[in-house]
Amino acid sequence: MTIRYLHTMVRVLDLEKSMAFYRLLGLEETRRYDNEGGRFTLVFMAPPGQPDCPVELTFNWDGDNGLPSDSRHFGHLAYEVDDIYATCAHLQANRVTINRPPRDGRMAFVRSPDNVSVELLQKGAALAPAEPWLSMGNTGHW
Repeated sequence: MTIRYLHTMVRVLDLEKSMAFYRLLGLEETRRYDNEGGRFTLVFMAPPGQPDCPVELTFNWDGDNGLPSDSRHFGHLAYEVDDIYATCAHLQANRVTINRPPRDGRMAFVRSPDNVSVELLQKGAALAPAEPWLSMGNTGHW
C-alpha cells in the first residue's frame, strides 16, 4: 500500500484575511476552485517551489456556523523557516501575536485569523537564545 500527503484543510471565516496571514508566512496561492452549486471556495496555498505541501483554505460563502470556536479539531500546521527570529519579528511587525515565542531559538507558535495553530521551526540547529524572545512570555494558547 502506498500513501502520499495531499494537503491540510482548514475552514476559514474571512478568506482574504486568512490568505493575507498565510502570505505573511511566505505561502502563495497555487490553485483555486469556486463551486457555485455548493457555494464554497477552496484556495490552496503552499511555500514557493513546494506545490505538493499545500494548506487548503475552505471558505463557505454563506458563513460557517459549524466552525468550532478555537479550530483545534485538527492540531496544527508546521513550517520550517530559515531564521526563526526574523520570521517572528516580521509577523509581529504585521500585528500577528506570537503565542509561544522562540525562546529556545528553535520553535514558535502563532495563530491564524481563524485560530489555526501554526508551528514555526528553525531550519537546522537552534539559534542561540536572544532577546527580546528569551524573556518574552507566552500569550494565550497554541
